[in-house]
Amino acid sequence: MAFELPKLPYAYDALEPHIDARTMEIHHTKHHNGYTTKLNDAIAGTDLADKSIDDILTGLDMSNAAVRNNGGGFYNHSLFWQIMSPNGGGAPSGALADAINDAFGSFESFKDKFSGAAGTRFGSGWAWLCVHKGGKLEICSTPNQDNPLMPDTGCSGHPILGLDVWEHAYYLNYQNRRPDYINAFFNVINWDKVSKLYEANK
Repeated sequence: MAFELPKLPYAYDALEPHIDARTMEIHHTKHHNGYTTKLNDAIAGTDLADKSIDDILTGLDMSNAAVRNNGGGFYNHSLFWQIMSPNGGGAPSGALADAINDAFGSFESFKDKFSGAAGTRFGSGWAWLCVHKGGKLEICSTPNQDNPLMPDTGCSGHPILGLDVWEHAYYLNYQNRRPDYINAFFNVINWDKVSKLYEANK
């Protein structure tokens, strides 16, 4: 069963002015589509072909560069589109808000720590908010298309929020101003979706 490029839950221009339509279109139709195609090529005819993407990544042989890079790219972007919304922004509520306060002291402190993880990731990669069994939250970052589901990344738990800090995610609009892009991201976070992922994986 081949993986398919997921449709976006909103139009390419829906996240403007925070994330521009041209970047969204290229990011989805070129980058994410490329990872999807190359992942299917990498697993065709192997014992991975019938596994879910979660199972592929949690049991990954990290020396398998094709599956590591393209499986990560497929998964990471599939999550990324879901946790953004044109009606996003603000702050979480309920159990997720309580967990953020418990782990980081306040929502503002969480924003600072998450922004720091995204801003200090050298080169290309991702910043993550992950939940561990029991509900404890952790912020971390990974290089390239690695993610916390993979073994031995220095990140663990189940990712419920991820920010792509590859230059292709922001360069058309923000050029080298990654901090401006990180700040803009908080205006489009779909906290309802993040909360559902928290509840499902805590």
